[in-house]
Amino acid sequence: MNLKWKVFILAVLSLVLIGIYMLTNAGGNWDYIMPRRGMKILAMVITGGTIAVSTVIFQTITNNRILTPSILGLDSLYMLIQTSLVFIIGSGSVMIMNRNVNFMITVAVMVVFSGLLYKLLFKREESNIYFLLLLGLIFGTFFSSISTFMQVLLDPNEFLRVQDKMFASFNNIHTDLVWIGLIAIALGVIWMLPYLKYLDVVALGKDQAVNLGVDYDRVVKHLFLIIAVFISIATALVGPITFLGLLVANVTYEVMKTYRHSYLFAASIFISIIALVGGQLLVERVFTFATTLSVIVNFVGGVYFLYLLLRERS
Repeated sequence: MNLKWKVFILAVLSLVLIGIYMLTNAGGNWDYIMPRRGMKILAMVITGGTIAVSTVIFQTITNNRILTPSILGLDSLYMLIQTSLVFIIGSGSVMIMNRNVNFMITVAVMVVFSGLLYKLLFKREESNIYFLLLLGLIFGTFFSSISTFMQVLLDPNEFLRVQDKMFASFNNIHTDLVWIGLIAIALGVIWMLPYLKYLDVVALGKDQAVNLGVDYDRVVKHLFLIIAVFISIATALVGPITFLGLLVANVTYEVMKTYRHSYLFAASIFISIIALVGGQLLVERVFTFATTLSVIVNFVGGVYFLYLLLRERS
């Protein structure tokens, strides 16, 4: 099947699911229901799109379809920030209660950490991508350990506040956060556009990309910072969804079967929307809010990850 037709079909499926979600059990209360559901859909599009694009770029750079940007330790850093705020200043502080302030602080700290990681990695010419992955894995484990230690010492009532941050949720999305996130993502896309044309060549590997005239180190540096910004915004907006990127990216490769990133990006965005909207429909209509979307996505993604490992082994 033609690649354009595949993207078109995915787009139609996305719109159908969005329509089902918006209209199911509306009950005529359009003025109340439509804005709330519309904000959820917009948050899903922002989150799913940024995670999908970031994962495809990350896997292209690392030339590995099992790795995701979460290996950089940003998910663990997010939990460390939320736990530290509750542990140090209490769950009743403005930094926790005011979601706009919490969002700004979280994004700022995560972007600064990414910048420091970038400076630490690329201050020498001989540094390579595998050193970055190793550092991210070490920092992620370190942040998780500190977070767990503080959570053990927390008052049970305050721990509940931290527990709310452990799972991604689209149930209480603030309009202000969605628009702030959308503006930030739009700026990131403008920053990213000049480097997208190199991705098809970067996928061939460093040596081949350099031989074909690509300034590999400069392109990779900028793409890594863009990935970090996108993941920081998506995580701060709704919370960590560890396996979403892995699931969406690999399904995209299986469906599209092409190296052309223009098609991969479009397909991955639509597949992520299908996954998130479909998952949210299950949460609300089947499980009646007995679980969260991130639990469903992480369960399916975890099973798919094991399948990928077993397939590679065979």
